[in-house]
Amino acid sequence: MPKLPESLQVLRRREFRLLFTAQFVSVLGDRMVAVALAFAVLQIGGTPAEVGIVLAARILPSSVCALVGGAVADRVSRRAVMVASDLVRVVSQGAMAGLLIGGVAQVWTLAVLAGVGGAASGFFGPASVGLIAEVLPPDQLQPANALRSSGSSAGEILGPLLAGVLVASAGAGWAIAADAVTFALSAACLLMLRLPRRVGSGSSSFLADLREGWAIFSAHTWVWTCVTYFAAANLFWGAWSSLGPVVADRDLGGAAVWGTILAAAGAGALLGSLLATQVRPARPLVFVALSEALFALPLGFLAATSAVPLLLLAALLSGVGLMLGMSVWESTLQRRVPAESLSRVSSFDWFGSFLFYPVGLAIWGPVSAAIGIHTALWLAFGLFLLTILGLLAVPAVRRLTWSPGTIAEPPRHTTAADAPWPD
Repeated sequence: MPKLPESLQVLRRREFRLLFTAQFVSVLGDRMVAVALAFAVLQIGGTPAEVGIVLAARILPSSVCALVGGAVADRVSRRAVMVASDLVRVVSQGAMAGLLIGGVAQVWTLAVLAGVGGAASGFFGPASVGLIAEVLPPDQLQPANALRSSGSSAGEILGPLLAGVLVASAGAGWAIAADAVTFALSAACLLMLRLPRRVGSGSSSFLADLREGWAIFSAHTWVWTCVTYFAAANLFWGAWSSLGPVVADRDLGGAAVWGTILAAAGAGALLGSLLATQVRPARPLVFVALSEALFALPLGFLAATSAVPLLLLAALLSGVGLMLGMSVWESTLQRRVPAESLSRVSSFDWFGSFLFYPVGLAIWGPVSAAIGIHTALWLAFGLFLLTILGLLAVPAVRRLTWSPGTIAEPPRHTTAADAPWPD
């Protein structure tokens, strides 16, 4: 067999290839919904505020269930959690598609079904982070995460493009029906995994597991500070997600154009994830913060211009920054958090990071009604940049260095203050 480049050696592992495929098809469908759901609300007569509410209904249960999902995934089979999540989303997305295709969907039914799918996603995410660390040695986590991000990025390119075409030609319902199929394919890939026998952390109570995860999460400034930043950034990013489709519908040419802009972000994410296979930043969290500055660009560009080529450029750069930063962030967690606690710590990361995203999705519609869409976008952009500066002002973020290995977990009865990780 021809020798693969060092950064691609992880592809020789069958289990990683299956995980890689499962994530690709799942992200493909998710990114289709990101376009289809917003335009589904507009097509049935929904207002910009109702677009935000439906999108928020999808994200809020995901954030809450991520908190529980991490503890569940550390106690039982992570693959079982992920498969169950996929099957729930097959049902919820299939029902949503049926209502839309049948012409009987209402805003509240879309919100409820979006919430069911979002709740399932909340269990999937923390389990997936833990499962990667379960099947790979520590020295392959960075290239694995970068390649996984590449697969996600490819889905982010193809998903919006496909959704834009389907929405424009056949309707939003068919795009969401295709999403249901992707979750079925993801479940099939996960069921084919051959995993070593793993004993979940069932010796303590569920609440004790949550408390222990919180102790590990909260004891270290660099962890909770970064997650607090992600929460604030997602609050402001809600302006792009909720107001962007409205601007596209009114000024840019509709769903196909918006899908193309989101696909450009996916192309940038693909480029960023490929670059991430090679990066080993001496100060990983400083690198994450600087990468996030690129991620904020589309808000400013959408506020300033309706020129589609400029918006495509901003989206491309945003994708590069997002994937570079997130690949380094996930690898930092995986290298420093003990494997048996990783899903729990990751669940607090998911919960905290997305806690205010549904709020952002819900509030920017009313804010834009009060001050204007473009003024609201400028406000979100400026606040986003201020949060990045705030993150860089934290000494623990600036001091953290690239670690060659995982730091041991504190004993079960050690206090959070005594935990041995460096800040």
